[in-house]
Amino acid sequence: MIVFDEDALADLERIFEFNFERDPGTALEHIRRIREGVSILGRHPEIGRVVARSPQRELVISYGKSGYIALYEFSPAAGVVRVTAIRHQREAGYRGR
Repeated sequence: MIVFDEDALADLERIFEFNFERDPGTALEHIRRIREGVSILGRHPEIGRVVARSPQRELVISYGKSGYIALYEFSPAAGVVRVTAIRHQREAGYRGR
């Protein structure tokens, strides 16, 4: 099961708003691509790269010439992937971290 915590949902909203200001016709496509990319974690939860000194992983989601990065945690015992943050690859870091 994949769940998005409040911060990740806020990131999706921020990404949508940013893209809507630039090109309203593609804003939903960005969100669709992110959600589609994250869906692979349901089948392959350990595919993302390990974040140093952390139980978290990062999943790179390609989109155009760059893409997005989803920060997530996997609980094997519960079978749950919890997405904690999402950012564009060109952003310097995760919001609020």
